[in-house]
Amino acid sequence: MRVLILGGNGLIGSAVTLALAQRGHELLAIGRDIAAASRRMPGVDWRKADIAGLTEVEAWLPLLKGMDAVINCAGALQDGVRDDVKALQETAMLALYDASVRSGIKLVVQISARTDGIAAATEFLATKREADEALTRSGLPFVILRPALVIGRNCYGGSSLLRALAAFPLVTPLVNADAPIEVTALDDVTLAVILALENGIPAGRDLHVAAPQTFTLAEIVARHRAWLGLPTASVLAVPIFVASAVSRLADGLGWLGWRSPLRSTAMVAASGGVTSTGDVNLPFIPKTLDETLHAQPAGAQDLWFARLYLLKPLVIGTLSLFWFVSGVVSLTLFDASSAHLTKVGVPLAGAMLLTLATSLADIGLGLAAAARRTVRPALLGMIGLSLCYLATASMLAPSLWLDPLGVLVKVIPQIVLAVVALAIIEER
Repeated sequence: MRVLILGGNGLIGSAVTLALAQRGHELLAIGRDIAAASRRMPGVDWRKADIAGLTEVEAWLPLLKGMDAVINCAGALQDGVRDDVKALQETAMLALYDASVRSGIKLVVQISARTDGIAAATEFLATKREADEALTRSGLPFVILRPALVIGRNCYGGSSLLRALAAFPLVTPLVNADAPIEVTALDDVTLAVILALENGIPAGRDLHVAAPQTFTLAEIVARHRAWLGLPTASVLAVPIFVASAVSRLADGLGWLGWRSPLRSTAMVAASGGVTSTGDVNLPFIPKTLDETLHAQPAGAQDLWFARLYLLKPLVIGTLSLFWFVSGVVSLTLFDASSAHLTKVGVPLAGAMLLTLATSLADIGLGLAAAARRTVRPALLGMIGLSLCYLATASMLAPSLWLDPLGVLVKVIPQIVLAVVALAIIEER
């Protein structure tokens, strides 16, 4: 079949795309950031597109031309500088359904979620619900799949946070540790999509995809901790007011492009648990959590990722704040900063100009590092400017290398930290 996959580079989308390609389906996969995915799966036709911008029927028709089916793996948790939840999950989907009817699409497979419960009023679930209901009314053949918490070899969002919490040293800090959680293997979600596409699940079904077990959040984290090879740890109950403050901070970072799983929508959803209440009559036996974890033994790279996940914002935040404050202090103490340059032979006018330029550069790099879209060039700029500082200082005042306060020596770990940040900024 010729299949259009929305969000083909996401956690579920990439697994579905790879599996369908291996089964010989002809695929057109779309997403906003497809460079890495196109290198990993060169046999797939990748198309760069912002689905949130495809809000008119005419925008979908060229993508649907010649297609037999559509698989929607796209979604966004919460509005941010990079995400418009209503446009992506509702407006664009309504246009897609109309275009699919006009194009004669034979099947739409929708990856959705449980849309009732305590978080039903959030925009994330409200727009999912509207899109699901519109699909059922559209007259298109459809299968709606509602996975529980997805666990697989790769991870993203909530599943990444699970690993990070499991690797937390000494204790496991949790909010709502007793919240009931169901899980599903990423392989099972992929299998359900394959069956829907290849007539193993009849059209018109609305299915929850979940293993037949319910755990508490604490139990799931404990199993991940054992999977990572770490000893058991006591649960540290995090007060609600602390969790609320963290989620507000995460919401703010969302407007800088960082998609934290600690944002308020996720916190509200987690407080009510993640369980299924609808049809779970799947045509296969889902893997249990233990089966899923044991089938993919953890290696050193999994432990590194888990430990670095919560360090990543600390590393980037420290660099951003350090450079910003350094620039502000230099401007605030402008005369003293310029005097350091005149002492090594720089003319006063040149010293003042150089102080102004470097201070503004430091502030600019600090601010740029705080935003997801500009963090990579900012980190490269930090490394480059630091090397320039070292080279210039070495020529003008080489004695500074022997300064007891380590004026120049301290720049080296600063460069190393920026290199580390560059190595871990990827989200998928």
